[in-house]
Amino acid sequence: MSDPTMAANGNGAANAAPQGPLVVNLQYVKDLSFEVPGAPDVFTSLREQPRIDIALDVQARPLQEGGNVFEVALQIRCDAKAGETTAFIAELVYCGIFTVNVPPESLEPVLLVECPRLLFPFARNILADATREGGFMPVLLTPIDFVALWQSRRGNAGLDAPVAQA
Repeated sequence: MSDPTMAANGNGAANAAPQGPLVVNLQYVKDLSFEVPGAPDVFTSLREQPRIDIALDVQARPLQEGGNVFEVALQIRCDAKAGETTAFIAELVYCGIFTVNVPPESLEPVLLVECPRLLFPFARNILADATREGGFMPVLLTPIDFVALWQSRRGNAGLDAPVAQA
Protein backbone atom coordinates (compact mmCIF):
# COMPACT_ATOMS: atom_id res chain seq x y z
CA MET A 1 0.00 0.00 0.00
CA SER A 2 1.43 3.39 -0.90
CA ASP A 3 1.81 6.34 1.47
CA PRO A 4 -0.79 9.01 0.55
CA THR A 5 1.68 11.76 1.46
CA MET A 6 4.11 10.62 -1.23
CA ALA A 7 3.78 11.15 -4.97
CA ALA A 8 5.79 9.36 -7.66
CA ASN A 9 7.91 11.44 -9.99
CA GLY A 10 8.53 10.50 -13.62
CA ASN A 11 11.27 8.04 -12.59
CA GLY A 12 9.01 6.16 -10.16
CA ALA A 13 10.78 7.67 -7.13
CA ALA A 14 8.69 9.05 -4.33
CA ASN A 15 8.63 12.79 -3.60
CA ALA A 16 7.05 14.46 -0.60
CA ALA A 17 3.64 15.93 -1.40
CA PRO A 18 3.54 19.73 -1.18
CA GLN A 19 2.49 21.08 2.22
CA GLY A 20 -0.42 23.45 2.68
CA PRO A 21 -0.16 26.83 4.35
CA LEU A 22 -1.02 25.41 7.79
CA VAL A 23 -0.29 21.88 8.99
CA VAL A 24 -1.22 20.58 12.45
CA ASN A 25 1.66 18.31 13.43
CA LEU A 26 0.65 17.53 17.02
CA GLN A 27 -1.79 18.55 19.75
CA TYR A 28 -1.28 17.94 23.46
CA VAL A 29 -2.14 18.95 27.02
CA LYS A 30 0.88 20.82 28.34
CA ASP A 31 -0.62 21.59 31.75
CA LEU A 32 -3.91 20.71 33.42
CA SER A 33 -4.79 21.65 36.97
CA PHE A 34 -8.09 21.25 38.79
CA GLU A 35 -8.41 22.27 42.42
CA VAL A 36 -11.32 22.26 44.85
CA PRO A 37 -9.84 24.13 47.82
CA GLY A 38 -12.84 23.66 50.11
CA ALA A 39 -13.55 19.99 49.43
CA PRO A 40 -15.50 18.17 50.70
CA ASP A 41 -17.38 20.94 52.56
CA VAL A 42 -17.92 23.00 49.41
CA PHE A 43 -20.18 20.30 47.95
CA THR A 44 -22.60 20.43 50.89
CA SER A 45 -22.50 24.18 51.45
CA LEU A 46 -23.14 25.40 47.88
CA ARG A 47 -26.57 26.98 47.73
CA GLU A 48 -26.27 28.37 44.21
CA GLN A 49 -24.46 27.67 40.97
CA PRO A 50 -20.99 29.18 41.20
CA ARG A 51 -20.16 32.28 39.16
CA ILE A 52 -17.40 31.35 36.72
CA ASP A 53 -14.80 33.84 35.57
CA ILE A 54 -12.83 32.83 32.49
CA ALA A 55 -9.41 34.15 31.46
CA LEU A 56 -8.05 33.16 28.07
CA ASP A 57 -4.71 33.84 26.41
CA VAL A 58 -2.91 32.69 23.29
CA GLN A 59 0.87 32.49 22.97
CA ALA A 60 2.99 31.40 20.03
CA ARG A 61 6.70 30.72 19.81
CA PRO A 62 9.00 29.37 17.10
CA LEU A 63 10.54 25.97 17.82
CA GLN A 64 13.64 26.68 15.77
CA GLU A 65 15.47 29.87 14.85
CA GLY A 66 14.20 31.15 11.50
CA GLY A 67 12.04 28.06 10.97
CA ASN A 68 8.39 27.66 10.13
CA VAL A 69 7.42 25.31 12.98
CA PHE A 70 5.68 26.90 15.98
CA GLU A 71 4.17 25.92 19.30
CA VAL A 72 0.83 27.65 19.89
CA ALA A 73 -0.53 27.55 23.44
CA LEU A 74 -4.16 28.18 24.33
CA GLN A 75 -4.26 29.05 28.05
CA ILE A 76 -7.59 28.94 29.88
CA ARG A 77 -8.24 29.62 33.55
CA CYS A 78 -11.64 29.21 35.23
CA ASP A 79 -12.29 30.56 38.71
CA ALA A 80 -15.65 29.46 40.15
CA LYS A 81 -17.04 31.23 43.21
CA ALA A 82 -20.30 31.02 45.11
CA GLY A 83 -20.44 34.23 47.08
CA GLU A 84 -16.99 34.52 48.66
CA THR A 85 -16.36 30.77 48.57
CA THR A 86 -14.08 29.38 45.89
CA ALA A 87 -15.80 26.32 44.42
CA PHE A 88 -13.00 25.33 42.04
CA ILE A 89 -10.06 26.57 40.00
CA ALA A 90 -9.30 24.96 36.65
CA GLU A 91 -6.29 25.78 34.50
CA LEU A 92 -5.53 24.30 31.10
CA VAL A 93 -2.69 24.92 28.68
CA TYR A 94 -3.52 23.12 25.45
CA CYS A 95 -0.89 23.29 22.73
CA GLY A 96 -0.37 22.48 19.11
CA ILE A 97 2.73 22.20 17.00
CA PHE A 98 2.08 23.79 13.62
CA THR A 99 4.05 24.08 10.40
CA VAL A 100 3.16 27.44 8.89
CA ASN A 101 3.96 28.25 5.24
CA VAL A 102 2.59 31.78 4.77
CA PRO A 103 4.11 35.15 3.88
CA PRO A 104 5.60 37.01 6.88
CA GLU A 105 2.77 39.58 6.94
CA SER A 106 0.24 36.75 7.44
CA LEU A 107 2.19 34.86 10.11
CA GLU A 108 0.81 36.63 13.19
CA PRO A 109 -2.90 36.25 12.34
CA VAL A 110 -2.38 32.60 11.38
CA LEU A 111 -0.60 31.87 14.68
CA LEU A 112 -2.91 33.87 16.94
CA VAL A 113 -6.26 33.38 15.18
CA GLU A 114 -6.31 30.28 12.96
CA CYS A 115 -4.19 27.99 15.13
CA PRO A 116 -6.13 28.61 18.37
CA ARG A 117 -9.38 28.28 16.41
CA LEU A 118 -8.28 24.73 15.54
CA LEU A 119 -7.23 23.96 19.13
CA PHE A 120 -10.30 25.42 20.87
CA PRO A 121 -12.82 22.56 20.43
CA PHE A 122 -10.40 20.07 21.97
CA ALA A 123 -9.52 22.38 24.88
CA ARG A 124 -13.24 23.05 25.45
CA ASN A 125 -13.93 19.30 25.77
CA ILE A 126 -11.01 18.74 28.15
CA LEU A 127 -12.17 21.58 30.41
CA ALA A 128 -15.76 20.30 30.39
CA ASP A 129 -14.59 16.78 31.30
CA ALA A 130 -12.30 18.04 34.08
CA THR A 131 -15.01 20.13 35.75
CA ARG A 132 -17.61 17.36 35.44
CA GLU A 133 -15.21 14.76 36.86
CA GLY A 134 -14.41 17.24 39.65
CA GLY A 135 -18.02 17.01 40.85
CA PHE A 136 -19.46 20.15 39.24
CA MET A 137 -21.59 20.95 36.23
CA PRO A 138 -19.33 20.88 33.17
CA VAL A 139 -17.97 24.25 32.09
CA LEU A 140 -19.02 24.62 28.46
CA LEU A 141 -17.12 27.52 26.96
CA THR A 142 -18.95 29.50 24.31
CA PRO A 143 -17.13 29.91 21.00
CA ILE A 144 -14.33 32.47 21.15
CA ASP A 145 -13.91 35.21 18.55
CA PHE A 146 -10.15 34.88 18.11
CA VAL A 147 -10.12 37.67 15.51
CA ALA A 148 -11.54 40.13 18.05
CA LEU A 149 -9.13 38.85 20.73
CA TRP A 150 -6.17 39.33 18.38
CA GLN A 151 -7.33 42.80 17.30
CA SER A 152 -7.81 43.80 20.93
CA ARG A 153 -4.30 42.66 21.80
CA ARG A 154 -2.90 44.49 18.78
CA GLY A 155 -4.67 47.66 19.91
CA ASN A 156 -3.33 47.31 23.46
CA ALA A 157 0.20 46.55 22.30
CA GLY A 158 0.38 49.20 19.58
CA LEU A 159 0.08 48.49 15.89
CA ASP A 160 3.79 47.89 15.32
CA ALA A 161 4.39 45.58 18.27
CA PRO A 162 4.46 41.85 17.48
CA VAL A 163 2.09 39.78 19.59
CA ALA A 164 3.64 36.36 18.98
CA GLN A 165 6.04 35.45 21.75
CA ALA A 166 9.54 34.36 20.83
